[in-house]
Amino acid sequence: MKRNVSIAAVIAAACALGASAAVLAQQSQSAAVDPSFSAWSLAQQCAQKTDNTAQGQCVGAVRGIVRGYQYGVLFLGQRSSLPANETQRVSLCLDNTKVSSIVDDFLADAKQVNEDALKRPPAEVAVLGSVHSHHACM
Repeated sequence: MKRNVSIAAVIAAACALGASAAVLAQQSQSAAVDPSFSAWSLAQQCAQKTDNTAQGQCVGAVRGIVRGYQYGVLFLGQRSSLPANETQRVSLCLDNTKVSSIVDDFLADAKQVNEDALKRPPAEVAVLGSVHSHHACM
């Protein structure tokens, strides 16, 4: 079921939270943050439709972000006692969804956000915001 949420609002919120997420990730000793892997840099890479290398890197990055998130949700669901609907609330419903359509959604969403604002959040934050707005299980 798709939620009636403004995609620009989701990514704008991700942009606002991006700085906080980057600071938190940098403070964690186990998390390495690449400041060059911003939502803007990933969008630029994914937009290069005729460059096979860029497309391969884009698809690999998006696939890795989404799978990592899904494994995290699965891990939390198995390792902690969450309220009844909490796992479903944060899960993604991606049955029969092609990575290329996730990339296209992300690019369309990124075009709705100011370029300077898109440079602040990590790519992971923006991609997951986009995917969640299009494929939430709620």
